Amino acid sequence: MWKRVIGYGALLAAGTLALQWLDYQRLARMHSSDVYLFLVAFTFLVLGIFLGIRVFAPPAPVTFDGNPKAKAALGLSEREIEVLHELAAGRSNKEIAAHLHVSPNTIKTHVARLFEKLGAKRRTEAICRARELGIMP
Repeated sequence: MWKRVIGYGALLAAGTLALQWLDYQRLARMHSSDVYLFLVAFTFLVLGIFLGIRVFAPPAPVTFDGNPKAKAALGLSEREIEVLHELAAGRSNKEIAAHLHVSPNTIKTHVARLFEKLGAKRRTEAICRARELGIMP
């Protein structure tokens, strides 16, 4: 009994598929210009979206290199650069020492060497000089 039901179901499915195929063929022949127009419009839509994304996308951000030539010419160490960034953030010597896990006296030494190397007398002057040289953003 189940074999007969499955057999009739398969025959009905095949017949429906054949009728749908014939209907599609008739539709494609009668409206071929519409199908081609749709394909051209869809192609231009995809091309426009692709080009719009490529042309109007924001440019990749430029990475800040910190002017390695100026760093080398002044003889700034990486730790001094870190201290300089902390100075620019407005932190005190004690705060910088806690953040970098060193003694406040070490920070005082780094700050004094920064002033000497940058030719500055105050923190703000050192930060301005570093920005002029392109060492800091």
